[in-house]
Amino acid sequence: MPSSSSVAEARRALGQRLREIRKDADLTARALAGLAGWHESKCSRVEHGRTPPSDADIRAYTLHCNAQDQTADLIATARAVEGMYVEWRRMERVGLKQVQQSVAPLFERTRRFRAYQSWVVPGLLQTAAYTKAVLSTVATLRDVPGDIDAAVAVRMDRQSILHSGDHRFAMLVEEWVLRTVIGDTEVMAGQLGHLIAGASLPSVSLGIIPTGVPRGAGWPVESFTIYDDEQVNVELVSAHLTITQPREVKEYGRAFAELSAIAVYGAAARSLITSAIDSLG
Repeated sequence: MPSSSSVAEARRALGQRLREIRKDADLTARALAGLAGWHESKCSRVEHGRTPPSDADIRAYTLHCNAQDQTADLIATARAVEGMYVEWRRMERVGLKQVQQSVAPLFERTRRFRAYQSWVVPGLLQTAAYTKAVLSTVATLRDVPGDIDAAVAVRMDRQSILHSGDHRFAMLVEEWVLRTVIGDTEVMAGQLGHLIAGASLPSVSLGIIPTGVPRGAGWPVESFTIYDDEQVNVELVSAHLTITQPREVKEYGRAFAELSAIAVYGAAARSLITSAIDSLG
C-alpha cells in the first residue's frame, strides 16, 4: 500500500516532467543551472525527486526551456505534492477543533464513503465519550491545544450526515478494535452498543474482520477513508496523507474490496460486537 512513499513517487514524477522539458529544449543540466544561477548539482536533485522545486525553480525551468505555457500547471502540481503529507503536529498546533472543522467541505461533497479502521471505531460511528477519550489521548501524546470539548462537539455535529441526503457509508473495522478499551469499560460498552445501532442505519454498511481469519490478500494496513473515487485520506502514526492520484486511489479501492471480502456483516457482525461487550464484564 502507498504511504509516505507516495510523496516520494510524486516528487520523482514531477522531476521527470521537468527533465523532459529541459531535454526538449536541448539543454544539459549544467547549462540550465548556469542560466538559472544554480549550483550544477541542483538540476539533478530536482529531477530525481530529492529536492522539491520551489515556485521560483519551476519558473526558471520553464523560462529557460521556453515552456512558460506549462508554468501554472507545474506549480500547481508541486504544491499538491507538498500538500500530500502533513505531520499531525503541524495540523493540530492550532487546536483539535479546527482539525475537525477542516474536513467539512470534503464530507459535504462526498456521496460514497469507504472507511477502513485498524486502530479505533470510525469517527462517524463514535459516541461523544469515546471521541473525548481518543482526542484526550491525542492531545496528551502530541502536546496540542486542549480544546477537546469543542472538537468533540464538531465531530458529533458531523454525524448528522448519516441521516441526510444520498450519502452511503461502507465501513470496515478489525475485530481487535472492538476489544481495545478506549477510556474505560463503561465508555467502551456504550461505544459498542452505539456501534450496533449505527450499523442498523439504512445508509451504513458495517463489516467486522474477525481476528484469526485467513488473510490472503486482505492484509491489515493503515487506517484510511476513500471519498467517492477522488481522494484517499490515510492515517499514519506521524502524519496525515492525502492521495488524489487516480492510480493510487484505485489501489486503495482494491485493498478495500479485498478487506471487505473477509469481513462479516449483519448478524455475524453483531455477534462479534456483543461478544466484545460481554468480555468487558
